[in-house]
Amino acid sequence: MKSNQFSRSLRLALTAAVLTCGATVAFADIRNYEFKLVEPTVTVGPDKTIAVKLIDKTTGKPVAGAIIFATRLDMAPDGMQEMATRVDPLPATEPGTYKFKATFGMAGRWQLSLGAKVQGETGTVQNKLVIQADQ
Repeated sequence: MKSNQFSRSLRLALTAAVLTCGATVAFADIRNYEFKLVEPTVTVGPDKTIAVKLIDKTTGKPVAGAIIFATRLDMAPDGMQEMATRVDPLPATEPGTYKFKATFGMAGRWQLSLGAKVQGETGTVQNKLVIQADQ
């Protein structure tokens, strides 16, 4: 009888602990991350550097170690999606900052589309950032 009562008490205590812990643990969401341009303007020409920061919106801190697997740079904001250019990754110089090299063939608004995986998170961070290319 005592062992039955102990077993029931233990199950209740464990259930309460699981429910309490489950309610206090905050699960991260991939929507808590976003890319931001370091500098929103560039000059027209070859081999221009674009720098973006990946930010955790809940803390405001940069996120290092993300795997960027999708990049596209085109003039979609000015209605010229077919005007695309190659984007090459550059080595990281500071945590949470990701740099790319691209050629801006003409002045106007260019859209940088990024897709990335954040370590320890499920889902993909996707952002479209507009860069102004000036003469």
